Amino acid sequence: MQTMSVFSSKGSQAYSEVRRLILSGDLKPGSRISQYELADDLQMSITPLREAIRRLASEGLVILGNHRDVRVAGVSSAEARQLHEVRLSLEPDATAMAAERRTEADIERMRTAASALVPVTRDWGDDGIAAHREFHRAVYCASNNDVMIRLLDDLWDKSDRYRRIGLELPSGEEPRMVDFNEHQEILELIVSGDGEAASALARTHIVNSLTASVTDLLDEFSTGD
Repeated sequence: MQTMSVFSSKGSQAYSEVRRLILSGDLKPGSRISQYELADDLQMSITPLREAIRRLASEGLVILGNHRDVRVAGVSSAEARQLHEVRLSLEPDATAMAAERRTEADIERMRTAASALVPVTRDWGDDGIAAHREFHRAVYCASNNDVMIRLLDDLWDKSDRYRRIGLELPSGEEPRMVDFNEHQEILELIVSGDGEAASALARTHIVNSLTASVTDLLDEFSTGD
């Protein structure tokens, strides 16, 4: 017996589009969402949009207030830290798995993604973020662990809002060439099958990442220092 999806196709389409607008920063953290205006902009009726809003609220990406007031969830040091901690827990292990399980197709995908990398700086903006994400996704997909991949996909979706904040920091203008060069080193360790070293370098890479800088900044802001 085929399982019926609880979400309509139009609702799923609305969900995907509004989620993209939030994660890309087109809908700013803390901003109010006018549902009727957004429905007009997306050329859809209000019903699938409301379905999408409910799904996004369950993910913590929008906040539902009184009288159908809807706002994009703000950013916080607590969320930034939690996302960073989860990434630090999962991604080094996924990198070690990639070194053990990568196929020739995985290696080709990682090399292609590595060739497109540019430093994640303000000059490169969203192009740098997208290329950076594609490389890391190629790595953790090479773990060939579907559950791990889904978890990391969601984590990276939500972390991208913080990466965009990072580009506006003073450090967002720095060349960050150490980070950039570490990608190639991680790749070669995976290709050589050295999971332990690849995992250790991935951990160092995450500890020194742009999102870690954002967490520190938001901590300072929240304490008033």
